[in-house]
Amino acid sequence: MESEVVITSYSEALDVYRQKDLRQAQYDQADVLLEGVLVNLHGAAHRDRRRVENRLFRRETFVTYERELFPELTRKAIAPHQRAGSAELVSLGHELLLHLAVVVAGIDRPAGTAEETARLRGQVNLFIEALTMAQSTLDKDERRAAVAGGFTDWTEEFLAPSAARRRALLAEEGATGCPVPPDLLGTLLRHQDELGLSDGLIGRETAFFLLVAAHTSATAFVRTVHHMLEWLAEHPGSRELVHTDPFFVQRCVHETIRLNSSSTVGMRRAVEPVVLRSGRKIPAGAKVVIDLAAVNRDESAYGPTADEFDPYREIPAGVMPYGLSFAAGAHVCIGQDLAAGVVPTPGSDPDQHLFGLVALAVRELFRGEVSLDPADPPRADPTTTRRYWSRYPVRLGPRVTVDQESCLSSGRCVEADSTAFRFGPGELAEPSAQAGRLPEERLRRIAEDCPAAAIRLHGI
Repeated sequence: MESEVVITSYSEALDVYRQKDLRQAQYDQADVLLEGVLVNLHGAAHRDRRRVENRLFRRETFVTYERELFPELTRKAIAPHQRAGSAELVSLGHELLLHLAVVVAGIDRPAGTAEETARLRGQVNLFIEALTMAQSTLDKDERRAAVAGGFTDWTEEFLAPSAARRRALLAEEGATGCPVPPDLLGTLLRHQDELGLSDGLIGRETAFFLLVAAHTSATAFVRTVHHMLEWLAEHPGSRELVHTDPFFVQRCVHETIRLNSSSTVGMRRAVEPVVLRSGRKIPAGAKVVIDLAAVNRDESAYGPTADEFDPYREIPAGVMPYGLSFAAGAHVCIGQDLAAGVVPTPGSDPDQHLFGLVALAVRELFRGEVSLDPADPPRADPTTTRRYWSRYPVRLGPRVTVDQESCLSSGRCVEADSTAFRFGPGELAEPSAQAGRLPEERLRRIAEDCPAAAIRLHGI
């Protein structure tokens, strides 16, 4: 019987993650997709490949993604749902984050059709099963075969053409000056010979990053909205911060990730005997289980209310606001800053700060009113022991509307703030996008001054 050590404190977990003689053991049942990928490497092999991939995951690349590429993609993905007045967030989250993940991973979608995206999403959904195989309640052999089949289909339809295009660009780079896209696939192909990577391994590495970027960020998106809706119902005074304070939204994302890590546990295997700073001894060959639910709720790190969602939580120096959900040490998640942004410091400039893709998506969704649909409540996913939603329907609407039947066209709202209100067809008042960003007290005053009481405030 193998020896097992369970870690439940933040300090010991941090020490475990930093130990060089404890190798990754999280995905021992996921070789069908993850054999040889970065997350499963140890020692020098991990160091060498991490150094290459880190060249992609630098601040200047993240700035390009977060400020130039992703805002428009996010708006386009969410806008149809806002026009429809409703959304199912599990589907929307995976759709949206898949759009962003393919850019980073380097997977082209030449047709650009909904059918092509649906096929890609179906394949990524199969990849997700590899990541969560240990917790699956389904027949594991059957699901491994399905994952392998999905990987073959994905390689033929998406990976092979994407790799061929990047190889051609690499071959002509010096002569034409045509840049190779700043993505993972292009980076791996550029260093393929240097690292001794097979085409199959490059495919698995790209698939793993694609599924992690799309899936874990999508689940964090849905869970953040869930926590924020609960928080705003109990703290309506914070509602305005959703529109005016991007740091507040990022703190909500961090608290969500702390309380709902994508993996419920982290796992390591001792390749040599290890003694932690606490004095705990771990024998060679032992499996180390980091109980992230306990670690991320450790009161010595997060205070007596560690089990609660609180975006105003005071975080001690040296403690991560999102817990150890991204791990730590040499195996810290390479896409941590891309997903969750950089941890702000006092005086951080919002115009220079990186907030992360999840916060970007949440802020875009909350540009209008977001509320649960009483007729269609959220449902938990019954196919896994992990805490996932299978459906999360919400109603979407503008934060401010004008009842056109009641409007007298007095123009008081336009006079009060011409950037937030304007005259529309028939000289009737209508709100602009800026109206939803005004402070709540100012909106109330403008609404109260309307002689026809035609201004409607939603969720305020």
